[in-house]
Amino acid sequence: MAPLTTGAIQAILREFSQQRAGRGRYVSGGESITATGGIISDYEVSGTYYRAHIFTSTGTFNVTGGSGNVDALLVGGGGGGGYYGGGGGGGAVIHVQSKPQTPGTYPVVVASGGVGVLSLKPGSATPVTPANEGGTTSAFGYNATGGGGAGSYDNIPATGGANGGGHGAYLGPPGYPAGVLGTAPTVPAPLTPYATVYAGNRGGTFGSNNSPWGDFPSGGGAGAGGNGGSVTRGSVGGGGGSGVTINIIPSPPSVNSGNGYIWGGGGGGSIYDPPAGTGGAGGPGGGGAGGDSATGGTGGINLGSSTSTNGAGGAGGESTGGGGGGSSYGPGTLPGANGGSGIVVVRYQIGQLTAAAKATGGAISFYNGKTIHTFTSSGTFANPTALNGGSPNPLSVEYVVVGGGGGGTGAYGGGGGGGTYNTGTTTITSGSSFPVSIGAGGGSTRDYGTTASQGTSSSSAFPTATITSPGGGGGSSGGYGTRAGGPGGSGGGSAVSGSAGPASGAPFPGTIGATPPAGWGHNGGVGGGAPTYGGGGGGGAGGVGANGNGNNPGSAGNGGVGMQLPATFRNPVSAVGAPGPSSPPFSGADTSGKYWVAGGGGGAPYSTGGTSTPGTGGAGGGGAGGDSSTYTGNPGAQNTGGGGGSARTQPGPDAVYVGGTGGSGIVLIAYPS
Repeated sequence: MAPLTTGAIQAILREFSQQRAGRGRYVSGGESITATGGIISDYEVSGTYYRAHIFTSTGTFNVTGGSGNVDALLVGGGGGGGYYGGGGGGGAVIHVQSKPQTPGTYPVVVASGGVGVLSLKPGSATPVTPANEGGTTSAFGYNATGGGGAGSYDNIPATGGANGGGHGAYLGPPGYPAGVLGTAPTVPAPLTPYATVYAGNRGGTFGSNNSPWGDFPSGGGAGAGGNGGSVTRGSVGGGGGSGVTINIIPSPPSVNSGNGYIWGGGGGGSIYDPPAGTGGAGGPGGGGAGGDSATGGTGGINLGSSTSTNGAGGAGGESTGGGGGGSSYGPGTLPGANGGSGIVVVRYQIGQLTAAAKATGGAISFYNGKTIHTFTSSGTFANPTALNGGSPNPLSVEYVVVGGGGGGTGAYGGGGGGGTYNTGTTTITSGSSFPVSIGAGGGSTRDYGTTASQGTSSSSAFPTATITSPGGGGGSSGGYGTRAGGPGGSGGGSAVSGSAGPASGAPFPGTIGATPPAGWGHNGGVGGGAPTYGGGGGGGAGGVGANGNGNNPGSAGNGGVGMQLPATFRNPVSAVGAPGPSSPPFSGADTSGKYWVAGGGGGAPYSTGGTSTPGTGGAGGGGAGGDSSTYTGNPGAQNTGGGGGSARTQPGPDAVYVGGTGGSGIVLIAYPS
């Protein structure tokens, strides 16, 4: 056997170093690319190995060494649905292939979905102008714009956006035009050889108003892959336009009953309120269905069926860019559903996997001798005996289960509470299979005297016992009506004169470790009084929400601190969770400033000037309260269980007070590789 050359020895040592660091190797001209950021997933397709960095919230893709080609997916936020109206448009989709990438820091912005239109202007019978467009997702110089907001009844047109929103039913002369044609995102000229853009489709038209008074269906929102459905008379709203299929992650999200890797579907149009009418279907790719008077519209991925039975549309799927469904007229005044948030996925080839997974489900990564399954959307964990040489012995696993964060509230109220945080160990028998459910964030409120929605529960049905983590409580708004913070894993913050939202979770004992069966969670804060009426912060997994201060200039309460994930899940190349303090506030946390979840949302003050301070979001994805420039509350970060921030009072006769939605939950399962 010939002796090894110096170059061959160096290559072997480099490969060994890569494996010791928990990284695969991508070969391009003899160089390897290494990077950090997002949720890591290493997988194999027909003998080719990939690493994907999945961003469900804003972050940074950091190429730390080498160079090579990357593929990327960018999806804009879905547009909001209309009141008695059309479906929101799906976000634009940009597919990047084989783009050369060199070392550097690349910001990634993941858009929120557009807010569904408020039912009526305060004190008026006229709807607010069209629902909000989805936000713009950006990375590497590309901008995937959001879907168009939907139109509502009585001649309120849809906006533009990347894909047009559908039109609502109309009580004026028939023949009003379709939703405005969307404008495709601009792709910088030097980068166009690598990018394909899917956008610019038209929302559907609405039904005729010809007598007799009757059905009045509304048009569907456009999708990234097609126009929204148009309707005339009849008992079914227009369907949302289809999204586009791009296979860039290993496990397709459960979008619209398992249609695969589809992104940017349009929301379905609503129907008026005859008992026989049904809302239009959401477009494949996370589009929410339109509402009717009998049943609520079905949501996209992570949302299941709407709990509403009074005509509310289904929300667009989180991390899909799906448009929100339109609401029916129903027995009351209902806002259209929110659009789904966007996503960014970056992937590149690696030489090999550093270990062989013994199970399937979620995004799979390898760190410090452990295999980690990260579920950002609902799915199945399966442990077949024969997979990759798996033995019949049970797997000893460590887990984290976080519920969805509570929604932020309307005018000068409290922030949403963080989802319940549960962690511990258990065993999984060989050959077993069980569902993993990811809780959606709670919906926000848009007016005085209301309490935002509680986040939904996340769960993992282990063979030994099902671990369930309830969602965080919704915050309450100021003005007349209910002012108490909502109950949840951590409670929502209250408005002035309201009581703090109670927590079902147990108080954090001060040291990171296994939780009791109830998990960890804390009460929300209490709102302060005159003259600024600062709302209380939502509670977090690691601490209570702060009280609001009503003194002038005054301040709203900060969200309660969340919790840092156990050391098992602190993979240095991954950015699972949200940023947090680099000076540990309690025992067992590290100084990395990463891996935090279940923070509370910040409250907001009444003052319309710049003299009162909104509450900050708690470490762990909590959204901040609205300030004097944007007014609206900030959403909790997706897949952290962070609570949404409260809205600040907006001046003007047609003021709209929109809190931030809660962030979806997450489930992590790890076992020895």
